Amino acid sequence: MSETGRGEGTATDQVAYFLEDITYQGKSERTRDAYERVLTDFREYLRSRDLTFEEANHRDCMAYVHQLRGEVADSTVATYASYLHRFYDYMLQVGRFDDNPMALVLEEIDESINTDPARRDISVPAMQSFVERVSHPLDRAVVVTLLKTGIRAGELCNLDMRDLYLAESFVPDTHRPRLDGRPQSLYVDSTPSAGSLYNGERRTASNKRKRDTTVPVDEELTEVRLTPDMVHHIVETHAREMGWYRAGGGPEENVTPHYFRHFFTTHLRDRTGDRGVVKYLRGDVASDVIDTYTHDWGGRVRAVYEEHIYKIC
Repeated sequence: MSETGRGEGTATDQVAYFLEDITYQGKSERTRDAYERVLTDFREYLRSRDLTFEEANHRDCMAYVHQLRGEVADSTVATYASYLHRFYDYMLQVGRFDDNPMALVLEEIDESINTDPARRDISVPAMQSFVERVSHPLDRAVVVTLLKTGIRAGELCNLDMRDLYLAESFVPDTHRPRLDGRPQSLYVDSTPSAGSLYNGERRTASNKRKRDTTVPVDEELTEVRLTPDMVHHIVETHAREMGWYRAGGGPEENVTPHYFRHFFTTHLRDRTGDRGVVKYLRGDVASDVIDTYTHDWGGRVRAVYEEHIYKIC
């Protein structure tokens, strides 16, 4: 931020200043985007009333919060109010503002952030129907992995090839000999034909090229890793089509990547009656889980999981 930006600035400058600071503080991109969305909406509301952030008083802030009611869930109203309070409080502390009108508003509103909401109850058959509608291979891989493992969106994005070990892997550890000396390349064989066995599998399509081909691979086809925002977009898109997601809806009604973790926990715990195994698979920190399950993964954990895990495909 330039020295000029440390002055009064415009409302846009003030939002940018705050967002830059919380980025320096280590807030995630998703958190930053959430603040930006709320602050931008509030800024536009104030502009419609010919007000700036500094000119808004507690009644202006209360009116904004009130107009949110009926549009978003109660918990979301509380979240918006909390974000605005944090913004004003921070800007007050750094000397950019002289007052925090949201302090009184936050004390007086009835809504609160529900840290343990009663989430949408979805049965296994209903989830199977949901998965059947997800036809895109990447989208299905994301959804099924979240549902069958209970991992978080960020944990999914951090997976590497070395983290997966399959007894019969479809991705061999080494490349074809014909690609020796040709890094960053894709080999397309002319041999495979529909209905015939190729590399141990019966193929459903034919490669119709006249000769084997080695195609260069550039940077756009390498090192492209999923991000949490991509995962959220994938899940929310399909959930919206199912009627399980509404803009402004809270965790009580919206199906998000984190909902799949809740689904995994609820159904597997109910089926096994063993909270310890579920805690272990979730990665929860507990001494009894570490002592009991870490040293018996191949026996207890795998046996319980394979016996009780639901089928969704």
